[in-house]
Amino acid sequence: MIFYKYHGAGNDFIIFDNRNSEFTINQQFINKLCNRRLGIGADGLMLLNKSEVYDFEMVYFNSDGNEGSMCGNGGRCIVAFAKKIGIISEYAKFKAIDGEHEAYIFKDNSVKLKMTDVQNITKTNNFYFLNTGSPHYVQFVENIDKINVYEEGKKIRYSQEFSPEGTNVNFAEISEKHIKIRTYERGVEDETLACGTGTVATAISFAIESNFHVNCVDLKALGGNLKVYFRRTENSFSDIWLEGPTEFVFEGIIVY
Repeated sequence: MIFYKYHGAGNDFIIFDNRNSEFTINQQFINKLCNRRLGIGADGLMLLNKSEVYDFEMVYFNSDGNEGSMCGNGGRCIVAFAKKIGIISEYAKFKAIDGEHEAYIFKDNSVKLKMTDVQNITKTNNFYFLNTGSPHYVQFVENIDKINVYEEGKKIRYSQEFSPEGTNVNFAEISEKHIKIRTYERGVEDETLACGTGTVATAISFAIESNFHVNCVDLKALGGNLKVYFRRTENSFSDIWLEGPTEFVFEGIIVY
């Protein structure tokens, strides 16, 4: 089977063209492919499946081998892949686990992806909690570079407050030019170079935290820069778009 490796702002994925349904879903096999020492190495694996209604269907698996919730950067990368194999040109409409998504791909292979609306946002003295296709904890901090994201993120991800499903964990620092963000991802169980749904969650949390009403937020992840657009009505957010770079890394063949 031919596989393709993509990344979106450093968030990397293995993608298979599965329109002929050849890929056999096996948790251990997916985990091995995503292993950075024993396999190809990736934060997750995606199948591009055939759809009778949409351009394609996206099925996403975390690197632990379990099917995951929505992945924003994965969604952007699979759109770039769909263009590469000739399914789409500049626009796509596809189905994911959280429903329908639209996307635009530009000449530089950056992709702008429409996300689900967000209404239910929990705010405490220390953090925000919301679902942007995946559940996210967002905490604003100072000196973000000094935080041990793996240790602190893991504590929160597995805390009783968010059990049994757990949560993704984002730490963010506000500056004049952008918001710096670092994320511990559930299912990867480590810090990743970027997280699309986490970027959206952080942008929305920032809008509430700062009473920010401009409809575009710039964010800087470890792996690259991302933009989030939205329409805000008090604490309800709609017309949410995630935009950033995608890059084809390499392709190869798996024999099994």
